[in-house]
Amino acid sequence: MLKLSEWILRHRKAVLWIALICCVVSVFAMRYVNINYNMADYLPASSPSAKALQMAGSGLPNMQVYVPGVSPQGALEVKQRLREVPKVQDVLWLDDAVDMRGTPWEVIPQATRDGYYAQGGALFQVTVGYQDAASVFQAVQSLYPDAIYKGEAPNQARLQTVTMGEIASIMYYVVPIVLLILLLSTSHWFEPLLFMLVIGVAIVINEGTNIIFGEISFVTQACSAVLQLAVSIDYAVFLLHRFAEYREQGMNAVDAMKMAMQKAASAIAASAMTTVFGFLALLVMGFGLGKDMGLVLAKGVMLSYLSVVIVLPAAAIASIKVIDKTAHRRLLPSFDGFGRAVVRYGAPLAAIVLILLVPAYLGQTRNDFVYGSSGMHGPHSAAQTEAQEIDRIFGRNQMMMLMVPQGNPAKTAELSGEAKALPYVRSVISYAEMVGVQIPPEVLPESALSMLRGNGHDRLLLTVDSLDEGERAFAIVEEVRALAERYYGDGYHLLGESVVNYDVKESITTDNLKVLLVGVIGIGLVLLITFRNLSIPIILLLIIEGAIWFNMAVPYFAGSTLNYIGYQIVSSVQLGATVDYAILLAQRYMGARHTMDRKEAAAWALAKSTGSILPPMLILTIAGYSLSIVVTSNAVISQMGEIIGRGAAISGFMVLMVLPKVLQWCDGLIMKTNFAKKEALRS
Repeated sequence: MLKLSEWILRHRKAVLWIALICCVVSVFAMRYVNINYNMADYLPASSPSAKALQMAGSGLPNMQVYVPGVSPQGALEVKQRLREVPKVQDVLWLDDAVDMRGTPWEVIPQATRDGYYAQGGALFQVTVGYQDAASVFQAVQSLYPDAIYKGEAPNQARLQTVTMGEIASIMYYVVPIVLLILLLSTSHWFEPLLFMLVIGVAIVINEGTNIIFGEISFVTQACSAVLQLAVSIDYAVFLLHRFAEYREQGMNAVDAMKMAMQKAASAIAASAMTTVFGFLALLVMGFGLGKDMGLVLAKGVMLSYLSVVIVLPAAAIASIKVIDKTAHRRLLPSFDGFGRAVVRYGAPLAAIVLILLVPAYLGQTRNDFVYGSSGMHGPHSAAQTEAQEIDRIFGRNQMMMLMVPQGNPAKTAELSGEAKALPYVRSVISYAEMVGVQIPPEVLPESALSMLRGNGHDRLLLTVDSLDEGERAFAIVEEVRALAERYYGDGYHLLGESVVNYDVKESITTDNLKVLLVGVIGIGLVLLITFRNLSIPIILLLIIEGAIWFNMAVPYFAGSTLNYIGYQIVSSVQLGATVDYAILLAQRYMGARHTMDRKEAAAWALAKSTGSILPPMLILTIAGYSLSIVVTSNAVISQMGEIIGRGAAISGFMVLMVLPKVLQWCDGLIMKTNFAKKEALRS
């Protein structure tokens, strides 16, 4: 590290120029990183829905458009205009289920009409590719300003327009608050700007280097920058605190920075690696969103680490005159009294918290989860209110596409009839239902034929009285699959929003144990190498896992639902990002035990660590709640932000109020399991 530090400081201008060039290149590269809004794309390739999507070619109707104030005949004209919108693949209406040219309106069964026409308006089922959702949605809105919408395509279009606009404004809220926190925790007015500059370099390069993935999910795009800032700003704080300590001892700026780089390197590396392993644990998720977010965040943390150990020393020495001119007294108070008070009076609180870990663990295993698109929009968003209005007018309805092999029209007709008889199936559109098995396909228009047949399969379009997810919706998916399997074995494919959500549930609920084990083992190994002690890794992981249990138990005891994707991802984020707090305090404690007894060491370690733990804890808390407050249009991201913010605060509480007493109580075990170089310790 000595040679590296000398080289960096000697060539500091070159280092800064290289960093600037990398930022400029990254800004241009950002424009070519595609954002994926379709959660179904992250299903494992082996999942039934992924296979069905690949087989379908042209997709299932994914945009319901209700146009008020039109007659049944006028609705046919609206349908034609919708068909003519660029990128629209197909439009279904009543005339696809009933021959309206030869059947008087009054003769059409009321139950059939009610699925397509009600209260003087017509409901159309539109099929559009996910990549074209935004442009089609805007085009239809311009044609029919009074129309209301429901479905995956309009939801995705709103995500692209509203959510991304909110995300762009997050930093306007986060940066001033972070600067204020850093001002309170530093002794120079210029240092917070230096911190933000260095981490900003890493964020920009991380965003630009996402081009190597081709595309990233909108969830990753929404969270990555603010989380990277929140979880890695403390690396810069650690380094400059060391730098200030050596300057106070009389060293010149260059020598002080060399010494700070050498002494802080291991602590910063350990903190960075625990966070990286927390994020890399997401790679074992079968659901691809975990891999997407894990890679981007792990890369971001590594870039932040490199920026701190390379760019920050060069920038600090280059601006040393400015730093010196902006010196001020430390604004944070001494925490000596706080350390003594917690160690002296904190035993009952620590004992109660440890006892409450049991109900917290049980509570977080009993959460009521949502798995798919129903959690994407807030309860008062346009997407939710318009969907509820369509459900009010027409009743609950979900579309399913059942694809079965061609070649046996009588068998398909029998399946279609049995599906139509199911109590929750409101209608079935199929070749057999529309024209019968006796009419050859050659006489049908190409548009009708492509809707009913494709890729060697007949298609049955089922309208189902169901929500897009939930116990009843998933039971319906299982029953329809069982019916199709009875006729065709595993030769069928079923597609639909509730079907995709069912497969998301099946995929990600099996990931929980894998992600937990990989994260705990990876971080545990880093802690084992850092402390060279068998019991400290177990103690620190228990404290942070306990904080995660408390955090995730809140929705259960509050009676609210929790998005499972957010639950899985935030658990890894909280583990990787906040274990740093426990590492810092434990390092101080172990260092103090060479000259102090266990009680004195716990009080001293807490007093010295609190000032370093509070700023990153507050920053991560503020960053999380900023996501929650600002991104109101997207319930998944908003809830993830709330859980991250609350989790950071709970982890900070556990480390500051519980860990000192646990270290003190377990001191004998810690000393017996220490395989570092033995030195005299006070009893």
